Amino acid sequence: MTAEVAESLFWIVLAAAIAPLLAAAVPGRLIPEVVLLLAAGIIIGPFGIDIAAISPEIDMLQELGLGLLFLLAGYELDQRELVGSGGRRALLTWLCCLALAFAVTYSIAQVIEIRAEVATAIALTSTALGTLLPILTERGLVETRMGRTILNHGAMGELCPVIAMAVLLGVHGAAGSVLVLGLFAVAAVGVALVPRRFGGSQSRLSAVIAKGADTTSQTQVRLTVLLLVGLIALAAAFDLDIIIAAFAAGFILRRTLPTGHEGLETKLSGLAFGLLVPVFFVTSGMNIDVDGVVKRPEVLVLAIVMLLLVRGLPVFIATRFEKSDDGRRAFDRRERAQIGLYSATGLPLIVAVTTVAVDAGPMTPTNASILVAAGAITVLILPLTATLLGRGEVEKIIVEEAQNEDRD
Repeated sequence: MTAEVAESLFWIVLAAAIAPLLAAAVPGRLIPEVVLLLAAGIIIGPFGIDIAAISPEIDMLQELGLGLLFLLAGYELDQRELVGSGGRRALLTWLCCLALAFAVTYSIAQVIEIRAEVATAIALTSTALGTLLPILTERGLVETRMGRTILNHGAMGELCPVIAMAVLLGVHGAAGSVLVLGLFAVAAVGVALVPRRFGGSQSRLSAVIAKGADTTSQTQVRLTVLLLVGLIALAAAFDLDIIIAAFAAGFILRRTLPTGHEGLETKLSGLAFGLLVPVFFVTSGMNIDVDGVVKRPEVLVLAIVMLLLVRGLPVFIATRFEKSDDGRRAFDRRERAQIGLYSATGLPLIVAVTTVAVDAGPMTPTNASILVAAGAITVLILPLTATLLGRGEVEKIIVEEAQNEDRD
């Protein structure tokens, strides 16, 4: 490691260490940590005071951080919920979002130069589920009907854009990309069958893995990393994006551990959020061209409006048709607005899609910076707005549940 790389890595890690302390210092934790990580990257990067640069070594850490972020996202998705009525409704809503995104993006492209219309449209349909999970947990919404609905839309807002990106932005063209994606899926299924074939609960291999789980061998963590890196290598052979491999690894891991594994989850979270995921967000912030964003404030505002229009509005409309067990509407207008605001919150996939589009050539770094900045603003503002709209809602749910228990 050269002195320049070591110096850059020091500033990146310092930014990652300071961000949660600053987030905790804000009353009510109103500023999400991911926003501070991006801001820190802007400050230390080439568009800020220029004390850190992205080298090939740091770029590899960034890729691993992206991979672990989406592995955990794939692992957290409730696969049974995805194939249920709530998941099907969320999928249909996302398809409407995509159609609206293409219509809006191509219309605006007639007035403002976009060039990467497809990538922009896909980015507009995403939802930052990984960012929302801790927020929903802190506010006691995860186990509520509203929380489950938000998670359904969030799951489709992460999974579907990844598939759309692989098909529509793939190097093989749409038809070729579908074929390649299918071949990769078959290979991933083959990988998923390995634990069942050789790792039954009574097998000697399972006993060895379990015995080494809490020793210096850390067998479960190493095998999970092997799964991730192996699928990344497989995806690279098929010219697919790393996000596809990471999601597949998360799905396979969940299929292997259907009831979860608290010890492994804790270790993976420590590995991911202790270093690699913060590195991903800090280095992503380093790529944001602040001057380009500041010089085009109207485009930044337009991008935020497009996120609300393309993602938030269809979700708001779709939740009007959800029914509760007694046949009444499940949500009132305020609750639907909350769900729409949470669903329009996007950042990690916006970063990923714009990175792919810039590397491929059609999207300019300035337009990518504007989209990422818009995503960061949605993370900062929309969950907070949804919380203010729902002030007292959590307490109401708790009281209702207590009353039901008293009746029982």
